[in-house]
Amino acid sequence: MPFRFQRLGISGLILVEPRVFEDSRGFLMESYKKSDFEANGIAAEFVQDIHSHSVRGVLRGMHYQLHPAAQGKLVRVVKGEVFDVAVDIRRNAPTFGQWEGVVLSEGNFRMFYVPEGFAHGFCVLSDEAEFVYKVTAEFAPDLDRGILWNDPAVGIEWPVSDPILSEKDLELPTLANSENNFVYDPEAGI
Repeated sequence: MPFRFQRLGISGLILVEPRVFEDSRGFLMESYKKSDFEANGIAAEFVQDIHSHSVRGVLRGMHYQLHPAAQGKLVRVVKGEVFDVAVDIRRNAPTFGQWEGVVLSEGNFRMFYVPEGFAHGFCVLSDEAEFVYKVTAEFAPDLDRGILWNDPAVGIEWPVSDPILSEKDLELPTLANSENNFVYDPEAGI
């Protein structure tokens, strides 16, 4: 199998490590294979790819879209390094308000699957970073929402103290004051 799937501490979050074939010419890897992903709990249908470029210290997040355009995301870094974070915003979830962070880089080739019901964001640790997303719903500006990157009730331990933020991200509400239509389904575990 060309991938290793690691379920993280919060239900639904999966770290994906592809098998990378490297030699003096460079490398070759599969970044997605529907059958392998489905067999390991990622049965998402990806409908849009997004690519962003950011410089050191930029923090983008914490974003999500409401239903009916909620997005699952498969994210990876193709250049540089980022600290990538997902926050559980599913009401009634035993892990509501908890976060998980992983380092993604061009050197570790890891991918992070963040399903619907999570706020997502990242900060750039390298001089610059190229970040790509596969998402399960197209961008819908009218359903775009987020939570404050430094909400003390969530307590994300960012590796930057004074990030570069957009005006939009500076004005996001705390989790307690955010609009959110995600509800945890204990039978499905999602």
